[in-house]
Amino acid sequence: MDELQLLVDLHKNNDRQGPGGDDETARAIELARLTATSSPLKIADIGCGTGASTLTLARLLDAEITAVDFLPEFLEILESRAQQAGLRDRIKPLARSMEELPFAPAEFDLIWSEGAIYNIGFERGIREWSRYLKPGGTIAVSEITWLSDTRPPEIQTHWETEYPEIATASTKIGQLERHGYAPIGYFTLPEHCWLDNYFRPMQASFADFLDRNGNSADARAIVAAEEREIALYEAHRASYSYGMYVARKVA
Repeated sequence: MDELQLLVDLHKNNDRQGPGGDDETARAIELARLTATSSPLKIADIGCGTGASTLTLARLLDAEITAVDFLPEFLEILESRAQQAGLRDRIKPLARSMEELPFAPAEFDLIWSEGAIYNIGFERGIREWSRYLKPGGTIAVSEITWLSDTRPPEIQTHWETEYPEIATASTKIGQLERHGYAPIGYFTLPEHCWLDNYFRPMQASFADFLDRNGNSADARAIVAAEEREIALYEAHRASYSYGMYVARKVA
């Protein structure tokens, strides 16, 4: 099994594939002022994983949601969860890379992406996805963000290697403004979104993951990398988090 398939195997049975929370998704919806609409919203949830945010959007909004992920295995689980929740008719899964989206110009009222825009890069994502938003449409994305101007060298080096686009919220908000958006809301994800909702459930799955994969060197390497990420967050959580950015496309 190659590294990608091992990562899929590790993450697919967890509720989340990154930090987040249902309450935080609901808070972003409230900031976007989306609940009072006269007709169903058209939403694209890009990089949806197994659908934690998708299902919350479907529960809280009158909407038709296109749930996009490049991994069919994740979308199969999303479909099953949506069926169990009685939300299957509101969600259309789409197996596609976020770099090759098939959408029409001005197709959506809302573009959503939690913990995934880093795959294409924040600035590229907000720039390219703008074409799919109606004038006055809303974008809501979470993005890894420095919480202060200075931080310990260990975590500075780690994130600048892993994701050179990491920056402070003021930088990200400036990028939104330069690319034709009016920022309307921002907040950082609290620690429980990382620890209780993401890291602890993943840690609890490590033993079964290693057993399923014959305790192979590749599987052990993935667990070791995840354990290092967890240790870095526990040591340096005051320096960074995900920021949730909500903005409106200027007409």
